[in-house]
Amino acid sequence: MFVLNENEREYRFGDSGPKYLMKGPRMNFALVQFMPGDDFDAHYHNVMEENFYIIEGEVDIVVDGTVNHMKAGDFIHIEPNEVHYCINVSDKPIKMVSTLAPYQEIDKVSVENYKF
Repeated sequence: MFVLNENEREYRFGDSGPKYLMKGPRMNFALVQFMPGDDFDAHYHNVMEENFYIIEGEVDIVVDGTVNHMKAGDFIHIEPNEVHYCINVSDKPIKMVSTLAPYQEIDKVSVENYKF
C-alpha cells in the first residue's frame, strides 16, 4: 500500500501531459492535463488496454480513425492495437484520468504520419 497527494507529482511537460500517480507493478494510473491545442502522438499498445475518464473540459480522442468528442463525465476504453490520438480542440484546459493495464514497461508503439 502507498498513499500520496496529486501535488507530490508533476505533469511531464510543466503544466500539461501525464502526471503518473502510479506506474506498475500491475497498472499505470495518471492524471492528464492538456492546454488548448495540446495533443500527443498517435500510438497503440501491444498488450495494455487504456481507459480515459474526462474530469473537466472537452477533448477529441481519435480511435482507429473515429473521432470521439469527449466531455466531462465521459469514459472511453481503448483495446490493445487500437491506434489512438488525443487533442484539445477547445479554448480551455482539459483534465482526465488515464489507466493502463496490465503494466508493461515498454508497450507504446508510435504511428508516424497518422491521418484521421
